Amino acid sequence: MAGSRLWIAPRPLVLASGSLTRRDMLMAAGVPVETVKPAVDERAVEGPLLAAGESPARIALALAVAKASAVSALHPDRLVLGADQTLACAGEAFHKPADRAAAARQIAALAGRDHELHSAFALVRGGELLAEGHQTARLTMRPLTPAFIEAYLDTVGDAAFSSVGGYQIEGLGAQLFERIDGDHFTILGLPLLPVLAALRDLSVLAR
Repeated sequence: MAGSRLWIAPRPLVLASGSLTRRDMLMAAGVPVETVKPAVDERAVEGPLLAAGESPARIALALAVAKASAVSALHPDRLVLGADQTLACAGEAFHKPADRAAAARQIAALAGRDHELHSAFALVRGGELLAEGHQTARLTMRPLTPAFIEAYLDTVGDAAFSSVGGYQIEGLGAQLFERIDGDHFTILGLPLLPVLAALRDLSVLAR
């Protein structure tokens, strides 16, 4: 792996996520990764926080910590990275669409409006939270016709169900937008630069 000599820990980082995008981001940055999908009920974690009026950023952090902690319980001797992303538009929280109809509704609701993506991370070892952080990106989706939304969903297929908001901006989802303010990695679901800084602080990544 290019850049792997920069990783100075004896074993790879454990990524508490099934996201190939997050895995590929880390590996491209020279961080060796093993993935373990966490058994976390995200809605059960999120529900009380929403009821308490917590911000989308704090909810993303809580979910990242929950995922890292769940996998750390199974691998207590390993450094585990958890990550999560929330989307908020005018105070409404959005989640990954369950089907095509839900994806169409989400995209139509976001069309012509601003929304925010909050991406968070947590690093845990032996059940101890060692580092956490988050970043926010603001995106403006252009006005879209129902016909365009249907054509877009016809083209992307099931990929529309894998991302909150029904889009993947690194691909055809870029056609939905007219403006983006924020870090590209944050938009993809991982605040990579703060993660790398935290790994350096933990002496597992070369300075």
